[in-house]
Amino acid sequence: MATSTPSTQRGTLTLAAALLTATIALYMALVAFGNITDFGTNQQFVRHVLAMDTTFKDEDLMWRAVTSRGLQDAAYVGIIVWETAAALVLIYGSWLWARRDDLRARRMSTYGLLMVMLLFGAGFIAIGGEWFSMWQSEDWNGLDAATRIFLFSGVVLIVNQVSAPRAQPPTS
Repeated sequence: MATSTPSTQRGTLTLAAALLTATIALYMALVAFGNITDFGTNQQFVRHVLAMDTTFKDEDLMWRAVTSRGLQDAAYVGIIVWETAAALVLIYGSWLWARRDDLRARRMSTYGLLMVMLLFGAGFIAIGGEWFSMWQSEDWNGLDAATRIFLFSGVVLIVNQVSAPRAQPPTS
């Protein structure tokens, strides 16, 4: 019965890290591309979430609403810029994986994945979901999608970190 060697295991994990990173890179590139080429669709989403106009309209929360179109649109453009930057970092990380520059690939992939997790975790789940009470909206609630991407990116980040070579104990 054949057993796997540490280098075989490391190679398989590295391949998994590379392919999963490329998957998130593709996803983020498509999201950014979609938001740029179909600007108005998610612009409306951001406007409604920030305006809190489809929430329960609790007086204790409505002071948080951002009703300025200029601020809403600036937030949306900021999201698109962040998505684009994350996609580019992940594409670069994927390219480094393909070149077998594992150390730099892992570093760039980690940066890109953390950018995605910050956007979807801090931006959409925490700020959109809780601060702007997106969870209350039946029409403009993106929490399920944000949670999926946050968790998927977290799994990919773990695979990236687990694929790092371990130091070999000294031999005597």
